[in-house]
Amino acid sequence: MEEYLLGLDLGTTSCKAAVVSHGGREVAHGRARVPWERVATGAEIPPERLVEAALAAAGEALDAAPDGPIGALGVASFAETGILLDARGEPVAPAIAWHDSRGAPQAERLIAELGAERFSQRTGLAPRPLCSLVKYRWLRDEHAGAERGVRWLNGAEWVVHRLGGEQVSELSLASRTGWLDVHARGWWDEALAWSGAPPGLLPQPAPATTPAGRAGDLLPRMRDAVLAVGGHDHLSAAVGAGATGEGDVLVSWGTAEAFIRAVAPLDPARVGAAVADGINVGWHAVEGRQCLLGAMRSGAALQRVLDLLGAGPDGRAKLERAALEAPADAGGIELHGLNEDRVAFTGIGDGVSPALLWRAALESTGRAACEILERMTRVAGPHRRIVMAGGWADGPAAQAVTEAHLGPFELSGAVYMGARGAALTAGRAAGIAG
Repeated sequence: MEEYLLGLDLGTTSCKAAVVSHGGREVAHGRARVPWERVATGAEIPPERLVEAALAAAGEALDAAPDGPIGALGVASFAETGILLDARGEPVAPAIAWHDSRGAPQAERLIAELGAERFSQRTGLAPRPLCSLVKYRWLRDEHAGAERGVRWLNGAEWVVHRLGGEQVSELSLASRTGWLDVHARGWWDEALAWSGAPPGLLPQPAPATTPAGRAGDLLPRMRDAVLAVGGHDHLSAAVGAGATGEGDVLVSWGTAEAFIRAVAPLDPARVGAAVADGINVGWHAVEGRQCLLGAMRSGAALQRVLDLLGAGPDGRAKLERAALEAPADAGGIELHGLNEDRVAFTGIGDGVSPALLWRAALESTGRAACEILERMTRVAGPHRRIVMAGGWADGPAAQAVTEAHLGPFELSGAVYMGARGAALTAGRAAGIAG
């Protein structure tokens, strides 16, 4: 009976699951909503709810999969969202969403006390409330009981632990915390001291292919499967899409449009220059490689345009066909505010139509995408290959505009790239996948 791999991709909206053969073929899928609780600054969630979403997605995928044991299970997740545990391994605070804005005063203190440029050169990140160490400092300052926390795990690391695995810290997720010295591949003592971290708050960083124990009894069919943390979800998606070679770029076009480029390790000066130019640097989910990460919220902006035009799924398909025939300059119309909560059109004149507005929106995203790739080129030279994926890359006009701005690209055939990548990573950790 064939042995399979199971991958989980714990995302902001949902947890996706894929059952994968040793050769990488996806044979079954599952999905479950992640039930965040909205708060004034963004969102938070009781940590056990993350585990419940992972189990629900896994259960759905396993129910649809062919018979056969699960030899390895990998979990990828969003970064920055961490779970603070006490000495018994129980959560002492809610998990703060990666995009939550709380911690602005703590980020200002971080800049004043460690220095923005120094912090960025050492960590590959901009000093913002997004970083885990700022969220942790906020918890220490503002949340009753946080002082009892002795261990911090990222989302995927927490799920792996609750499934029966060891408490581990995976390098690509560690790279998003602000605690990691990306050059030493170890924890930065000054950053730990600044945040008030107790000794042992973080496990020793390890590559994604490091085995993290075996699964327990939460889902019988997964029992004894080798566990692994598949890494940061965007980077696991690059693994799932096969875009991990030197100079490969994955463009994952969802609500946020993420650009992930695999590179050889960079020196501190180039890391600092990248961050100053809006590109984050960290370790990849592939051993020995770093990655450049750029992003914009183009998918959210495009959805607002669709809402403005009153176009549902069928309406979008019609718009795509019409926009393909529209002029590239969209009659002088431009979309502004791709990364803002509101978007605006300018240059609207006579003869305006939904097709022209949609073409203008796509052209604006194409120009912004080209700018991100140019920033990456300034850091690491020309890219070698682009792989596109995500729902917004499906339409003919979107593909034509993308090729006009970015050049030739391939479309990924993976259904759930992040989950597929996590499954393959776990297979490598178990020695049962290439």
